Amino acid sequence: MSVLPSSRSGKPRVGLFVTCLVDLMRPSVGFAAVKLLEDAGCTVEVPVQTCCGQPAYNSGDRGTTRDLAMRIIETFQDFDYVVAPSGSCAGMIRKHYPELFEEDPNWRAKASVLAAKTHELTSFLVDVLGVTQVDASYHGAVTYHDSCSGLRELGVKTQPRMLLSSVRGLTLVEMKDSDVCCGFGGTFAVKYSDISGAIVDAKVRNVEDTHAPTLLAGDLGCLMNMAGKLTRDGKPVQVRHVAEVLAGMTDEPAIGLAKDAALKSYQP
Repeated sequence: MSVLPSSRSGKPRVGLFVTCLVDLMRPSVGFAAVKLLEDAGCTVEVPVQTCCGQPAYNSGDRGTTRDLAMRIIETFQDFDYVVAPSGSCAGMIRKHYPELFEEDPNWRAKASVLAAKTHELTSFLVDVLGVTQVDASYHGAVTYHDSCSGLRELGVKTQPRMLLSSVRGLTLVEMKDSDVCCGFGGTFAVKYSDISGAIVDAKVRNVEDTHAPTLLAGDLGCLMNMAGKLTRDGKPVQVRHVAEVLAGMTDEPAIGLAKDAALKSYQP
């Protein structure tokens, strides 16, 4: 998809879809996304926005989902691109918005236009802008979890790894079944907590087997789920969004740690 920049500067005008979890739980991810996009030559704006509607959609409430989708479509319609630091939210807009309006040709057309210009953050940087490296340092080994929506709906797998390979001092250690669900699944974790718990148990074992002191992923919901389990089990593994590492913005405590918490070095 080729888009002519609409900003007066001649730079691509990007609307950042922050996501609810980033806004409420981890704003540093949003700031990291802005830095990465600006460093890549974009003009970034963060319009007033609401939920993409994914929780309602997953719960079968199509009416509420359509109402929220209409707001998002109108909010972001004038941007060259829409970028989200989340495969699940980007996937919701890109894959499911057009389906919501199958019987409404006017809104389906608008939803399809938005879907075509919506991207997950690392995919946008690599596949659309052609970014191959970042200017960041992170000393130590990390392992990476492939979130389900980003991987299966948007094909996000090699892009974050390519960018991580350019981070000075970082070593990527692949875990077993990195592409297997962590057990979050949004409302799935609430509806089927026992199954969700068993899945995250297996994921945490795979994380531990790498002996990497840091766990990364591209979706905050997955990260919070895995960080919660690691914290409850007393495992000293730092959990961070990949954008924070790629942007060199890791001063904030890892996910699940209080600001005054002192993290002990991981000893395999």
